[in-house]
Amino acid sequence: MTTSTQPILQTRDLSISFGSVDALVSVDFNLRAGEIHALLGENGAGKSTLIKLVTGVYAKDSGQILLDGKEINPRNPREAQLLGISPVYQEINLIPTLSVAENIYLGSQPMRFGLVNTAAMNKQAEALLNRYNIDIDVNRTLSSYSVAIQQLVAIARGVDMSAKVLILDEPTASLDRHEVETLFNVMRQLKADGVGIILITHFLDQVYEISDRITVLRNGFKVGEYNTDELPRVKLISEMLGHELTQTLGKQATSETAKPKNQEAYIRVDGLGRKGYLEPIDLTVNEGEIVGLAGLLGSGRTETALLIFGIEGHDQGTIYVDGQAVHLRSPSQAIQEGFALCPEDRKTEGIVGELTVRENVILALQAKRGWFDFIPIKRQQELADEMIEALHIATPDAEKPAGQLSGGNQQKLILARWLASEPKFLILDEPTRGIDVGAHAEIINIIKRLSNDGMSLLVISSELAEVVDYSDRVIVLRDHKKVAELKGDEVTENRIMQVIAEEPNV
Repeated sequence: MTTSTQPILQTRDLSISFGSVDALVSVDFNLRAGEIHALLGENGAGKSTLIKLVTGVYAKDSGQILLDGKEINPRNPREAQLLGISPVYQEINLIPTLSVAENIYLGSQPMRFGLVNTAAMNKQAEALLNRYNIDIDVNRTLSSYSVAIQQLVAIARGVDMSAKVLILDEPTASLDRHEVETLFNVMRQLKADGVGIILITHFLDQVYEISDRITVLRNGFKVGEYNTDELPRVKLISEMLGHELTQTLGKQATSETAKPKNQEAYIRVDGLGRKGYLEPIDLTVNEGEIVGLAGLLGSGRTETALLIFGIEGHDQGTIYVDGQAVHLRSPSQAIQEGFALCPEDRKTEGIVGELTVRENVILALQAKRGWFDFIPIKRQQELADEMIEALHIATPDAEKPAGQLSGGNQQKLILARWLASEPKFLILDEPTRGIDVGAHAEIINIIKRLSNDGMSLLVISSELAEVVDYSDRVIVLRDHKKVAELKGDEVTENRIMQVIAEEPNV
């Protein structure tokens, strides 16, 4: 089927705010029948908000949503599905203990004499899956199949329910290359059948392989709409990040006053990875060195941190500390080795808002010592006061609930917690996200000071200027694999963007 030039799904001036925050501002979006349309943007760009408006999770503040040229206002996802719009999310929203056939026709099972006609249901499920060359036993429970098969079953269910618009949110995040190709074959078949597909993904190589057009959002605004084959990768990266790629190299990230770095590797990671999660990665962090991890959202930066810290298990590779192999299977083991991790989401994964500043400060140290070696209250107070003074945490005293601090001070409090445990290796994931300018500068200065004091740091940030400012070396990731390691004069914003945008070697 030839892709239609008329939109099957369209938004006009679509807007929504949450309190004082404009999540989506006057966004026009056009999806054609028989096309695969990539919806791209960094964290907070508005992708999820747009999808939730279209599928009835949120009610719009203003604007229009049109399907087949007629305005619609779905009040919930079920109503959107009945209209012909079906989302399939990365976290598969099916029932693993039911059979494949039962999942496909859940809520619409063929009936006979008031009972589910299992034979007819199985036959229909087999015929539906065979259309897409998926040959599996539909009587088996869904959980007995791989994530890839479960994803395809969810897509088949969505298409059977709607058959107009299919929304795929990070469908390949946990798939290997063979499974991705199977999914792409199904998508091409759906495209040929006239289904309009919205693809949300962070895998740029896959965007250029499978999509027809691209819409880029940034900070709630539509940046542009392009034909995929006419959009250079460097231009796409610039649109997503909001940085123009200039012709001259930027300033190298060095400080004339910084002390020479020790060239002995404190942390060495050889081939660390996990199938479907992160391609094997090599990296080293020397004593007193700051290594930056750069890449677009979803490139594998956080995954690298979680594997190193033992939050996620690895099935490949080895971690060495001071030349000795260590086997980290949990965060507690990492802490015992002198590791520390400040997570990206400080509110849900970092700060315990109900506890006081003092109680938050001593958490990591108490965990390192063990809960039977209790830190005396007097020593807790001393530690908290030391950290409040050292990091300039704005609080009247150490007994203030941590949840009442500002974002910047919460970030400094998480740092204080880990510094109190006297780590040798610190991982920071987006340490300056969502904090004010003053706190931002203080955090950067703290990072540099820790490095000069001999601590080894691995720092993840979406802010390229920030990465360039403090990093001795920068590792660039794309599509869950390491694609470059930059040092010296190579550490510039331009070079990082160029590496992210480079086409893969075939």
